[in-house]
Amino acid sequence: MDPLAQDHVLVDTLQRLHLLEPGQTPEITPLTGGVSSDIVRVRVGDRSYCVKRALPKLKVKAPWHAPIERNHWEVEWMRTAAVIEPTAVPAVLGEDRASGVFVMEYLDAAHYPLWKRQLAEGVIEASVAQQVGSRIARIHAATARRPEIRRRFATGHIFLPIRIEPYLLAAAQVHTDCAPQLMALAQATALTQLALVHGDVSPKNILIGPHGPVFLDAECAWYGDPAFDLAFCLNHLLLKCLWRPQWTQRYLESFRCLHNAYMTRVDWETSAAIEARTARLLPGLLLARVDGKSPVEYVTQAWQKEKVRAVARSLLLTPVDRLGRIEQRWRDTMADRTA
Repeated sequence: MDPLAQDHVLVDTLQRLHLLEPGQTPEITPLTGGVSSDIVRVRVGDRSYCVKRALPKLKVKAPWHAPIERNHWEVEWMRTAAVIEPTAVPAVLGEDRASGVFVMEYLDAAHYPLWKRQLAEGVIEASVAQQVGSRIARIHAATARRPEIRRRFATGHIFLPIRIEPYLLAAAQVHTDCAPQLMALAQATALTQLALVHGDVSPKNILIGPHGPVFLDAECAWYGDPAFDLAFCLNHLLLKCLWRPQWTQRYLESFRCLHNAYMTRVDWETSAAIEARTARLLPGLLLARVDGKSPVEYVTQAWQKEKVRAVARSLLLTPVDRLGRIEQRWRDTMADRTA
C-alpha cells in the first residue's frame, strides 16, 4: 500500500484545507504514477480529489535525491498555466507546504484518457500531437522574457538534481567520449533563461481531455530554456517507435506535427534558434533514457538500446540544427533491421 494512504498527515491536511470534515472517513486509493511522488485518490462522499506528496528519494535503482519543495513549484506552475490556458491543468484545490502535500481535482480516465496509453494502444492522432505542441508553446510564449516570472521561478537548484544531473550528466559518465558534448549541453541548458518550463512534458503526464491536453507533474518547473520541454516530449515519440515498431510511421507523423505546431507559436525568439537548441538537446535526452538514472521502462532489449545509442551518439558528435533531419535519421535506423 502507498505510504501516503496510511499516513495520518493526509487526513490532518485535508481537514486543514477544509476538504474533509472532522469525523468523515475518506476512501483512499493509491494511484500509479511516476517515480518521484506518492499519489492517491481520496473519495469523500460524491467528491474525489487527487493528493500528491513529493518524495526526497525517487523510486529508481540509482541514487537520486531532489528537494521536496518542488511540490510547491508544481502548484505554482499549474496556477500560472491556468491563467494562460484554463483547461490545460487540473484545478488546484489546496496546498499545505508544511507537510509537502497538495490537492487537485481528480480527472477520471473515462473522460481524460492518458496519452501514453493511447499511444501504446494504437490511438495515435496527429491532431492530438498538434494540440500538445500548440498548448505548451502558448504557455511558453505567455511567460517568455517576463522578469517577474523569472524571479518567481528561480528553481535551478531543483532542476539541476532532477533533470540535468540524472539525464545529461549521468549519461556523460557512461559515454566518456561524448562527455564534452553532454556537459556542454548541460551547461547551455542551465544558463538559458527565456520562459517558464514544465520540465516533464511526457505522454505519461498528459491527459487528453474534452477541451484539449491537460498537463500533470510539473514538479520540475523552472524558468529556463523552453527547448527542454519540446525536446523532452519529442524524445518520447521517437522512443515509442521502439516500443511499438508497427506504428513507427504514425509516431513520426506525430513528432513532425507536434514540433511544427509548436514552432508556429514561437514569438519570443526566432524559430530557427529554438529549433537548433532542441535538435542539439534531443540526442542527449535520447541517450539519457537508456544510460541515465531514469531509463525508460519499455526499452529493455539489446537491439533497442543499441539503436538509441547509435543515433544519439552520432548526433552528439556531429550535431544538426533541424528536427526534420533527426526525424529522417530515426526513420532510417528504424527501417534498418540490422542496426
